[in-house]
Amino acid sequence: MLKALLVDDEVPARSELRFLLGEAGGVEVVGEAGSASEAVQLIKAIPYDVVFLDVNMPGLSGIDLAEALTGLSHPPAIVFVTAHSEHAVQAFEVAAVDYLVKPVEIKRLRMAIERLAPASEGQPRVDRIPVEKGGRKLLLQTSDICHIMAKDDYSYIYTDGERYLSTLSLADLESRLESQNFFRVHRRYLVNLSQVKEVAPMYGGTMELTLNDAEQSKVPVSRRRAPALKRSLGL
Repeated sequence: MLKALLVDDEVPARSELRFLLGEAGGVEVVGEAGSASEAVQLIKAIPYDVVFLDVNMPGLSGIDLAEALTGLSHPPAIVFVTAHSEHAVQAFEVAAVDYLVKPVEIKRLRMAIERLAPASEGQPRVDRIPVEKGGRKLLLQTSDICHIMAKDDYSYIYTDGERYLSTLSLADLESRLESQNFFRVHRRYLVNLSQVKEVAPMYGGTMELTLNDAEQSKVPVSRRRAPALKRSLGL
């Protein structure tokens, strides 16, 4: 059972969510808070696995709280539960596991809990990444990503035929995606192993990957990372 904290300034909203979580199963509500500042005190006292968090609250917002929690050595997973759909991109920028819009349906809540299942091991599943393209902020499904290339403190994310900018560093993206079959093949490249079509040995113990996108993208593998990659691919 995942230990959960509910954070919402409206008591009826917390009561409704507590009831729904009881129906959904897999989560034990062990704390409630009516503000972000109250939640901080509770999180310091008890190691919660997940925080179900509203966005709009008096004082610090839910986004502010989520940003603050990322500084903890073992932060709880975050699931936003809000009546405002327009904050979804901001939510995933602070590594939220999911974003639920009120009124929450039990089926949708169960999906969120399934994504939280690895949270007890410290690796909640993240399946959407915030990106930018043409001045727009978008949420990209991780399964659509072929590979990622570092660009200074930012990253370029490549899908089949498209390139997006991410304000996250390659190290941040590696941390978020490590549970989803992504592998750091080079100091500048992160690859979705399910997109690898061909592995070719190169000079000096390095390798080159050909990906399964329309461009047949080529990605280098450093000599240092080649042995671990071979093991991951069963070679």
